[in-house]
Amino acid sequence: MGYSTSATTRGGRDGRAVLDNGALGLAMALPKDMGGSGEGHNPEQLFALGWSSCFGQAVLALSKKHGLDGSAARVTCTIGIDKDEISFALKADIKVVLPGADPDKLRALVEDAHGICPYSRATRGNVPVTLTIG
Repeated sequence: MGYSTSATTRGGRDGRAVLDNGALGLAMALPKDMGGSGEGHNPEQLFALGWSSCFGQAVLALSKKHGLDGSAARVTCTIGIDKDEISFALKADIKVVLPGADPDKLRALVEDAHGICPYSRATRGNVPVTLTIG
């Protein structure tokens, strides 16, 4: 079973992004930290939302394999963007908190989830990722 979705943006980082099915439309704005108004959303925020959700699903899918109950897991994905030698580059920090979990089991689960999450797979080798547990 496959799935695809699409969105169209006019005006780049200071425009409007709309899912092609019309279910969601967002005002976009360059972050204040990058000289913009910050009065809208930015691609990094949307990427963080998507990656944290997707990674959370990978945690749920693999938790029983690691002897954990992943239903209470909280996944925080922080996306950063900074200038590099070419243009701009992304970096990611993914933190998984699972109250009461054995740290060794949780670390193994997070590493395993990073191996199957589609966002993690798509960015592997291109975006530096730091994985932490809490």
